[in-house]
Amino acid sequence: MKNNFFFKNKFTNIYKKPFKNSEVTSQILYGEKFKILSKKKNWLKIKTSFDNYIGYVNSKKYTKNHKPTHKVFSLKARIINKYNNIKTYLPFASRISVLKEKGEFVEFEKNKLIKKKDIKKINHKEKNFSKILKLFINTKYLWGGKSYHGIDCSAILQIFYYYNNKFYPRDTKDQIKYSSINFKKKIFKKGDIIFWKGHVGICISSSKLIHAYGPEKKVLIMPIKETISRIEKTAKLYVKKISSIKY
Repeated sequence: MKNNFFFKNKFTNIYKKPFKNSEVTSQILYGEKFKILSKKKNWLKIKTSFDNYIGYVNSKKYTKNHKPTHKVFSLKARIINKYNNIKTYLPFASRISVLKEKGEFVEFEKNKLIKKKDIKKINHKEKNFSKILKLFINTKYLWGGKSYHGIDCSAILQIFYYYNNKFYPRDTKDQIKYSSINFKKKIFKKGDIIFWKGHVGICISSSKLIHAYGPEKKVLIMPIKETISRIEKTAKLYVKKISSIKY
């Protein structure tokens, strides 16, 4: 049961408990590696290999055999299937195996194609975190989400590290603990990470940050000082820690 497997659908929810009405705690993306801890009917208890996240998924779409060669570098890559016209997509950071090239497309599964412009090689590193985070602007806020379908505040930070194959925790409470640097300042700079209890935002300049903000129901860019003040007034939360993105 402790062999490595790879998820082979666009994405699916990870639940806290093995039933559909349970809390969604995260998502697993196409090509993501995991271990099966136990099985119960249609439910798998899994542990993701990237961040050791444990939860339950309701899916049979996984395989032992997957050697990713590329990864998706667009918010969502349209899947072209010659047998139907249903619009489906692979989310950002999906790990795919290119089987063959066909003009401007690559085939990643039998009869399933995506455009070459939507992918990068598997070892590609993107140090410009703003480039990645800005892909998600106007994506709806979704608790537990980490895809074009919806994303939460901790996932938009973690996805930068996941794309670059560098460990970073999934949940804000763990991100705060993991981020050891604690600046006390009123002047911010690009790359600063601002933590509140249960929330996080990333500075993209000395005056603005990006975050998946529940009250606005989407990912957006806001003034840093206005955001700090608004969270203090509406949620009674104060900044707990200021760290910085590490490449």
